[in-house]
Amino acid sequence: MKSLAQYLEDAAVAHGHLCAGQVLGVRMAMFGLQKLGITDPLGKDRKRLVTFVEIDRCATDAIMVVTGCRLGKRALKFRDWGKMAATFIDLETGKAVRIAATESSKALAKAMHPELESKNQQQMRAYQEMDDDQLFHTQWVKVDLPPEEFPGYKGERIVCAECGEGISYHREVNREGKVLCRGCAGERYWKPL
Repeated sequence: MKSLAQYLEDAAVAHGHLCAGQVLGVRMAMFGLQKLGITDPLGKDRKRLVTFVEIDRCATDAIMVVTGCRLGKRALKFRDWGKMAATFIDLETGKAVRIAATESSKALAKAMHPELESKNQQQMRAYQEMDDDQLFHTQWVKVDLPPEEFPGYKGERIVCAECGEGISYHREVNREGKVLCRGCAGERYWKPL
């Protein structure tokens, strides 16, 4: 694994800037990998890891940089819960650890660096200095992943009876004898014009 400074440089390049959320995401991912004993997430261990993130903010980009988990590789899973948390799963061992940022870390950052005017600057500096137990709440968890959630899964493709679009990974809805995509079943996030 790289050093914190190296990952922060990589995260800044990937995200476009460095902020407190990036620092938090890098630290969270490094800590998760350490807990699982994964030392080479971009190399020999790249197919061992699946990560669930619970927020779509800066930290998620940093977690992707450190872990190598990506949506397009089916190794990054997003749950829109609005929490600064991630769960790291070792597919080889079945172990999973959920790591969430502590709310107290913000106040601690302010106390550690009152000389810095900006809250972001205080947090960026302090989040690099805090111990893991000051920064994170850690919990060993169990995550049941069905085969279609694994990276590299090749499953049957179903065609929606209403719109004719293909559906992968068992995401279809069976309603009144018809196989529908989630959009045609009423779960649209968009409206046709």
